[in-house]
Amino acid sequence: MVARLVALSLLLGVAACGGSGTPDGRAQVLAAAYPFAWAAEQVAGPDAKVTNLVEGGGEPHDIELTPRQVQATRNAALVVYLQGFQPAVDHAVLDVEESARLDLTPVSDVVAADSNLDGATEAGDDPHVWLDPKRMSAIVVEVARRLGKADPDNAGEYQARAERTATKLAELDASFTTKLRTCERRELVTAHTAFGYLADRYRLEQVGVTGLDPEAEPNPGRIADVARYARSKGVTTIYFESLIDPKLARTVADEIGATTAVLDPVEGVKDGDDYLAVMRRNLDALTKGLGCA
Repeated sequence: MVARLVALSLLLGVAACGGSGTPDGRAQVLAAAYPFAWAAEQVAGPDAKVTNLVEGGGEPHDIELTPRQVQATRNAALVVYLQGFQPAVDHAVLDVEESARLDLTPVSDVVAADSNLDGATEAGDDPHVWLDPKRMSAIVVEVARRLGKADPDNAGEYQARAERTATKLAELDASFTTKLRTCERRELVTAHTAFGYLADRYRLEQVGVTGLDPEAEPNPGRIADVARYARSKGVTTIYFESLIDPKLARTVADEIGATTAVLDPVEGVKDGDDYLAVMRRNLDALTKGLGCA
């Protein structure tokens, strides 16, 4: 009897998610992680509703979807995700109509991860494309194009908002370019290898203590190699991210007499914050830690 009641409650929950729009007639957009939700929200404005599948401040890499969320992906006008980033989302979208899927891989120029440390390799593609403002701008433009196809009545508004957002991202890119043009150091040592796109865009060299998985435990040899590299380059700041235990960064910093600072991968932003604000804080942290004029 209990099992039947549980099954019935799930069915009722699923039924409540039916349709590709909200009760007030707006298009429903599901985003697989905060950066994609931010991009979609800038485009959607009041004309579409955007829902982030990852709760605020959450870690997106290993998300597990509830039955209600899985059904919501099937009923959405658009699902915005990055193939290979979140296995649970990749699996869920297999049952989504192709016209409602927006895989950002083709528009964001995904590349293989690179540890940038002699003798070390990193398996897989780097998903952190949003840390490059130019790639983020391409994402915003594509979201507007696809949302306009799903909701043609508001296509013009989506396009106009995308253009305004692209302007803001161009200004962000210009700030990074200007402030990171002349620095005492260009070596970026991080606990989590999440900043490859940012480093490539602004001519920095990233070396991470862990790889793409922020929860991975590096072996002592890797920690020693990173510490040796940092010491040889005169690195004065080891960066860690706000959602992950800073002990690895502090271990390396203590080994070479450096300080630590936060560099946020903008994966899980808490209420009251947003992509642009976090990226500006990242820029401040980089200019201080790298000794930029």
